[in-house]
Amino acid sequence: MKKKISQAAAFLLSAAMLVLFSAAEYYSAKLPDSITVSSVNEAKIAEYPEISLCSVSADKLCENATLSLFGAVPVKKIGIKKAEPPVLAVGGQPFGIKLIMEGVMVTGLGNVESDSGQPLCPASECGIKVGDIVRSADGNTLMSNSQLQNVIGESNGRPLELSVEREGKVFTATLKPVYSSVSDEWKGGMWVRDSIAGIGTVTFVDKSSGRFGGLGHPICDSNTGGTVPVHSGEAVPVEITETKRGERGIPGELRGRFTNSDSLGSLDTNNEYGIFGQLSVEQLDKICRNTEEYPLGYRQDIKKGAAEIYTTVFGSTPQKYSIEIESIDYNSSDCSKNMKIKITDEKLLEISGGIVQGMSGSPVIQNGKIIGAVTHVFVSEPSCGYAVFADSMAEFTS
Repeated sequence: MKKKISQAAAFLLSAAMLVLFSAAEYYSAKLPDSITVSSVNEAKIAEYPEISLCSVSADKLCENATLSLFGAVPVKKIGIKKAEPPVLAVGGQPFGIKLIMEGVMVTGLGNVESDSGQPLCPASECGIKVGDIVRSADGNTLMSNSQLQNVIGESNGRPLELSVEREGKVFTATLKPVYSSVSDEWKGGMWVRDSIAGIGTVTFVDKSSGRFGGLGHPICDSNTGGTVPVHSGEAVPVEITETKRGERGIPGELRGRFTNSDSLGSLDTNNEYGIFGQLSVEQLDKICRNTEEYPLGYRQDIKKGAAEIYTTVFGSTPQKYSIEIESIDYNSSDCSKNMKIKITDEKLLEISGGIVQGMSGSPVIQNGKIIGAVTHVFVSEPSCGYAVFADSMAEFTS
């Protein structure tokens, strides 16, 4: 009898250990790798109330800590950063984006009809690919398409040394221009772009510094898909004149015009979390004069359920609309797709069908905090899309 009881106890213990191990593995995959808090009392994961910090005193936060299940079972070690959340002016206003690239981006390659009649592509032959950034040519730093055209045109066929960037790495390529019998000039066999323009939405403004962020994802070249490197840029006022309604399989879009008003300010950073810049003193006062303010919400503050977005579907004044946060991915491989959201506001659904192009950057508010920004729409279901964590964007406005 004792033997049977011992065997049963051993079995139950093994089963319990298996359950705990499985739970630890599950939470380890689901929980964030790091969080930012102002005090140990705020070191909680809103979406997982059963998870808490263990072995951390109330008056001291360490750089690393352990999350535990029900305060007893360790499930994951995380990094902790201590910071007070800034209070930010909420966005939702559309703005025009004008960017001058740092170098020129190769958007296409093509053959040149040489004197011999043989089609040649000098750019391809020297190793250049679509999406590369040509930083300099023959020692000249490039700022425009015309600069590169002039250097090639004046080469008389002389080999030119190009400084080229690809996926963050810089290398040297030697371009040998070919004389075009068709256009009567020296050519390199590539098309390049030096600037880009578009419309996005402001996410938030730091009133203390005038820094602002928008879009929530990088501005990419439409031909190559590569992130546009910024040399300089300008944010300009935009008025939305029409909202093209999105349908299944057909994304909608905000259509507007750049107004003749003064510039909003400069743009200096384009990265995986959005576009960032500095408002002029005059525009800072104008934009923030009657704007609501919210503290920044860190990623652990977010939970599934009701939330709101600020966005503009006509004119230049944002309105508030209801949404639902359907899921949260703390460890997404795409840092602009941290939350899946769904538009639930009947008025917005009637006007736009849901999320449309140009809404990127629309701030997401939950429980009185700015927690994210709209980034993508599901083409197959325009009422749904993705949002990025606001705390990721805030790092570039501080």
